[in-house]
Formats: sequence, C-alpha cells, structure tokens
Amino acid sequence: MTAADAPAGPAGFQVHAGHAGLADDGRDDLTVIMSESPATSSAVFTRSRFAGPSVLLSRRSAGGRDARGVVVLARNANVATGAEGLADATEVRQRVAGAVGIPPDQLLIASTGIIGVRYPMPAVRAALDRLKWPFGGADFPAAARAIMTTDTRPKLVRARCGAATIVGIAKGVGMIAPDMATLLAFFCTDAQLPAAELDVAFRAVVARTLNAVSIDSDTSTSDTAAIFANGWAGPVDPAEFRDRLFAAALDLTRQIARDGEGASKLIEVRVTGARDDAQARRVARAVVDSPLVKTAVHGGDPNWGRVAMAVGKCQDDLDLSPDRITIGFGEREVYPRRPDPAALAELAGYLAGDEVVIRVGLGIGDGAFSAYGCDLTEGYIRINASYST
Repeated sequence: MTAADAPAGPAGFQVHAGHAGLADDGRDDLTVIMSESPATSSAVFTRSRFAGPSVLLSRRSAGGRDARGVVVLARNANVATGAEGLADATEVRQRVAGAVGIPPDQLLIASTGIIGVRYPMPAVRAALDRLKWPFGGADFPAAARAIMTTDTRPKLVRARCGAATIVGIAKGVGMIAPDMATLLAFFCTDAQLPAAELDVAFRAVVARTLNAVSIDSDTSTSDTAAIFANGWAGPVDPAEFRDRLFAAALDLTRQIARDGEGASKLIEVRVTGARDDAQARRVARAVVDSPLVKTAVHGGDPNWGRVAMAVGKCQDDLDLSPDRITIGFGEREVYPRRPDPAALAELAGYLAGDEVVIRVGLGIGDGAFSAYGCDLTEGYIRINASYST
C-alpha cells in the first residue's frame, strides 16, 4: 500500500520514519509514533526469559496506562547485549522523549531484528538529533514500512468506530508463536476510552488475534503490542469499539500469517466443541504448529492423518477421544467419514489454493478457538539458514 492510496489516520497523532543506520540497505529503520496530547494506553509483551532491554523498559512504563507513543528500531533487536545494550535503549528513549517534550516513562520503545548485536549508537544518535517536533504529519504507511525486517510487504489496517478512527500497523513473518504478544503491532485511535476499559478490551482482542498466530512455533525475545487512545474524536460505545478493534487486529493477524517467511498459503485452524476455549487454543496451536501439517498443506496433500497426529499430541487433555473427534478440510469432513478417491482429488485441488481452513471438532463442549499460520516451504529454510550472515 502506498501513501497515496492509504487511509487517513486518527486525529492528533504524528509519525516520523527515517534511516538510523541499523542496516546497510538504505531502508528506513527508525519510527516514532506519538500522540500530540496525553493519551490512555495498553500494552502486552513477550514472556520470553531472554526479553530484550526495550521490552524491560516498556514493561515498567506500561503499568501507568498513559503512554503517548512508541519509538521502534528495526533490523536490530538489541537483545543479549548486557548492561551496554540496556544503556543504549535507555538513551534512545530519553533522546526521543526529550525531542517531543514528554517524560521518558510516557514513551514505549521496541526493537526487532538480529539478536546479540548492539545498536550502532553514533549513527542512531545522528538520526535522533535530526528529529523535529512536530513531525509534520502522520504517515502510517511509512511507519509500517520502517518497522519491517524480513517482511515482504507492510501491514496496515484502518477501522471506524462512530466518529473515531483506529489505525494499526504490524511487522512479523518469522520467530512467531502465540505467547502473550507475538510480534510488533501498534494501534492508534482518537476514540476516548477510560484507561482500564481500554486495557481490558485490548488484552481480550490480542488473545484471539495477534496471540493466535504462529509461523514457526518460536517465540520472539522482543514481542510488543500496544494501543494509544488520545480521545480527540470523543467517547465511543465500548462494545462497538471492541468489535472494531477485533476486526482490525484480525486483519493484521491474517496479513502476518499470509506473509510468513517463505509462505505460499495462509492456514486457519478452527477448533470447536472443546471443553473450554483454553483447550480449543491448545489443540489449534498443536495443529497449526506441526511441521508435518504445514508441509502437507504446502504440497497440496490431503493427509488428514497428520492433523489427527497433531491433536493427539495434547496428551494432558484426557477427555480427547478419537470416537468424538471430527476433522475436515474446508467444508469437507475427512475423519471419521473418510473421503473416497474422487473426493480426495477434489481436496487436493482445495489445498492447492492460497488459503486453507482446517476444522477440528472435539465433541466435548462449547469451547472454540481459531489459530492462524502458514505452510512450511523451502523459502523459509533459505531465509533462516543465512539470517545473520
């Protein structure tokens, strides 16, 4: 999406996107998104025990629910860089906060990219010295491009809620698995919502969207998802806002899954009939994470036995019984009512498409959950076999 055909953003936000020398390809790699006035906020972060300094700093600030924006550095995660890396991240946040005239605790910081390498601070400092507030507009498409690493395309979405606008951007195509937040994703809105209400809505939405995507079953050290609401458009209906935010976050989730490293197909795993939603989530994740399921989908092979295998890995769910379970591809059931040869040929055609739905019914209760992922291809191996070299 280009700036010319992109939707307008919410009122009262400023965006800066520029080059800070984090990589040598000349692309923008520094982004600052900022509300022009005080805002309410909510944020969730990776649960990785190797979380980077950006996560540690932002996590401490997020409890105030009054963050006004975020600075993002792409192509360098600044993880496992010791006290020096923490000092670098602290300096970056302080410099940006000073440039826009807010306390550092009202600014989140996020980093993404290679692990174990410090920021090139002389180049970063020079870029930060060029910051001029206000930035001169809110080019969210530019921000979506600047936060990319191995993404092949920017990810941006817009939604309306009454008089208010919601805009979201995200990056993430590898090292993604559901575990709190699962990538970088930032939402800005001019809706007016109390901080506690915004926090409840955001966490509920993330749980069923951004936290339901898995590319390769690996959880990043840097995952951050946040929302900033400055209230310029006035109050909104809370239920309608949650619905609109869910739709926007789900759109970004599907964009992420479709753009998985090397991916050629989007996979959606819909689990129903579970004891509760938590059980449905475990089963959906087991299926969407399975390399054998992913490769079967990639090859257009209607090998439903691999789905059965993946469900069976949920060994602690003792109420899972093959006698009650159903499995389907698209609208066609493949277990226990097994397809004949003609139906198998039809299924191979379905699996050759660019979006595949796998359905699993557990026959226990009313719990349900959908997970999103992609196929596993030779392209994924090529990208990750030489990521740091």
